[in-house]
Amino acid sequence: MDINNYVKNICQQAKEVRSTVSKLSTQQKNDTLSTMAKLIHDEREWIIQENLKDLQIGEEKGLSKAMLDRLKLDHKRVANICESIREVIALPDPVYEVIHQYRRPNGLDIGQMRVPIGIIGIIYESRPNVTTEASSLCFKTSNITILRGGSESIHSNIALVKLLKTALIKNSVPEHAIQFFDNTDRNVIMEMLRMKDYIDLIIPRGGEGLIRTVVDNSNIPVIKHDKGVCNIYIHKDADEHMSNKLVINSKVQRPGVCNSLENLIIHEKYPHTSSLFKILLEQGVEIRGCEKSCTINNNIKPASEEDYHTEYLDLILSVKIVSHFDDALQFIEKYGSQHTETIITNDYTLSRRFINEVDSSSVMVNASTRFADGQMYGLGAEIGISTNKLHARGPMGLKELTTTKFIIMGNGQVRE
Repeated sequence: MDINNYVKNICQQAKEVRSTVSKLSTQQKNDTLSTMAKLIHDEREWIIQENLKDLQIGEEKGLSKAMLDRLKLDHKRVANICESIREVIALPDPVYEVIHQYRRPNGLDIGQMRVPIGIIGIIYESRPNVTTEASSLCFKTSNITILRGGSESIHSNIALVKLLKTALIKNSVPEHAIQFFDNTDRNVIMEMLRMKDYIDLIIPRGGEGLIRTVVDNSNIPVIKHDKGVCNIYIHKDADEHMSNKLVINSKVQRPGVCNSLENLIIHEKYPHTSSLFKILLEQGVEIRGCEKSCTINNNIKPASEEDYHTEYLDLILSVKIVSHFDDALQFIEKYGSQHTETIITNDYTLSRRFINEVDSSSVMVNASTRFADGQMYGLGAEIGISTNKLHARGPMGLKELTTTKFIIMGNGQVRE
């Protein structure tokens, strides 16, 4: 197969329907999304069977437990997919919303209107629910989606895309509004990144290697969903019960996702460190700590410099004991990935400093890092968590999938 022609053909099909999709009414979009959710619910057994093919191949290839967990679809996760689509339906349509409207002294009414970005390429690994999340969010915002999932989830993705396209056709929407590369050749990604005449934005979701490949090779603007080296700092006055609950939830509930805890920072005068370590070890967490940490519990392994930079996506946790609040801030600045950070404290002034001084896309006080998620923020499904500083930052929902244009209403004014 000629990869260049294969990729260009799919991109051309997307561009041909861009104008049509941009004119869809909110009702048309919501009706189509409702059909998507119904089809996925009705065909859930088939989806799970196709997913089992991917899981079996993944196990044979030796994929990690974390990777297999992200790949897995069961009845609960398929139900969550349907629910996330319904949540998108319930959200206000931001397209053509006028914001920042004002009148100039010369009588001109000036405003900004939200409009679709256009054609958005999504490059992702493992998680087949990204297929539906990205498609539903892009469709609600009148964007065209071009999907390139990983080879490890090919059967799951093909099944989901087939149902999504069926929903488009049933509602008289062009089926090319959602495009999918079913060729798993890695060269497809490289060709996709050269399609600047067709694709307006690339959003990669996956491991550090994928993100770096996309950023280094794309001719198209990229909003990157970078690695999640999330940190929790426990101050010396923190409540023991709250600290235990938040740390365990952040690390143990689902370690293979980007908003799970990777680095735990503890003030040296926090009195319950030993018992917290004991609880973590009992939960099956491998702790890699600084020299002070290792003296507290003999089961803690010495941490290397690289450990503090690492997104484990597994039941492994790095620990650092610090003497001052400022040491915690410096640690987060050096080792964090600007994803999500939490402070556990009863000191209001300190919590405000933490919020103001930590430069990450989500900064929390006395809450689990696992809340860093579009659905948890009330955005519906998310297309990713941007660690960029331009255009969008943090969980990306509907508004983050639009751009703006100025609109000016006059009554004959001329510039003098």
